[in-house]
Amino acid sequence: MSNAPVFEIEPQAFWRDPYPTLKRMRAKAPIAYVPQLGATLITRRDDIFAEEKRVEVFSSDQPQGLMTVLMGQNLMRKDGVDHAAERRAIFPTVSPRTVKEVWTEQFRLATTRILDDLAAGANCDLVRDYAMPVSGEALKAITGLTQITAAEMDRVSQGMIDGCANYAGDPQVEATCHDCTAAIDRYITERLPALRATPDHSLISVQDRAGLSEAQLRANVKLAISGGQNEPRDAIAGTVWALLSHPHALARVRAGEVSWLAAFEEYGRWISPIGMSPRRVATRYERDGIVFEPEDRVFLMFGSGNRDETVFTNPDAYDLDQDNSGAITFGAGPHFCAGAWASRALIADVALPLLFDRFPGLALDGETEFGGWAFRGPLRMPVRLI
Repeated sequence: MSNAPVFEIEPQAFWRDPYPTLKRMRAKAPIAYVPQLGATLITRRDDIFAEEKRVEVFSSDQPQGLMTVLMGQNLMRKDGVDHAAERRAIFPTVSPRTVKEVWTEQFRLATTRILDDLAAGANCDLVRDYAMPVSGEALKAITGLTQITAAEMDRVSQGMIDGCANYAGDPQVEATCHDCTAAIDRYITERLPALRATPDHSLISVQDRAGLSEAQLRANVKLAISGGQNEPRDAIAGTVWALLSHPHALARVRAGEVSWLAAFEEYGRWISPIGMSPRRVATRYERDGIVFEPEDRVFLMFGSGNRDETVFTNPDAYDLDQDNSGAITFGAGPHFCAGAWASRALIADVALPLLFDRFPGLALDGETEFGGWAFRGPLRMPVRLI
């Protein structure tokens, strides 16, 4: 076990708002063992940036990790040539060219239909009624699981990410996760014959044509759903909340002084939708007097690195003038998020501008509650549609 200093946390408070605790950790114990999480946390941005690339030490291959046990060994849980091979296999689905030529127009059409439905009412929960279906419809297209509803996509995604963050070992959370992964397997089985008959750019189709085994195919679709639903959902709703909470920032974006992409990227730095990534120590390693022993569990705390006071001038604020080029929202190494281009297109080119164009007087209509530390976003967000 690592000889890192022990840092105690209060789990419920950490879930409600991890940032005050992470700030204390960066100042007092930037590499620390947290017994409540059973892991050693690396919290400073430059440490994370360097160590994420050291895959021979901080390995993504985690046979006993929650994601592997619950979802199968996807490309995110592989390193080196195995990871690179599967990443190449899925690239035709998520490449910048495919996003531009195939997915963006589909995103726009689906989002317009959702906005048409919302226009019939005077208010809504922006998370449930807009961000969730926009993200879900996009993910249905990208994965190829077009036969399910956006709500079902959200359900199975949430079940899996709750399972992957279930470090307390709650049996009900685990059971729900198993139910969700079984459902996804059924949906893949339903769609495979049609996609083999009529191939397309979807993740199922592209992997199948690349010759990946069915186990690999299924594990990677589950990976795409576990991250590809909640991250855009939380980033869409969260960025809208940030802009409505900072009217001057919204006015600048609307005036064309700042892009929608910049507004989203500053939100992703400030409140990281994916707050951490786990690693397994593969070989003994020492850094700054702290020894990491084989099989130690390590969390790279992206959300903490994105608020590092030594990197960002105004780390705890939503500041569109801030240089956030050092942000590690999508990761920093070989496991940089493969879906980053699709996320940027969906959020910055479609979901944000179309929403504010349709409802120019959009306003908050009550308290917005946030939750989570491994995955973080608004839980509910009442708004008036004006």
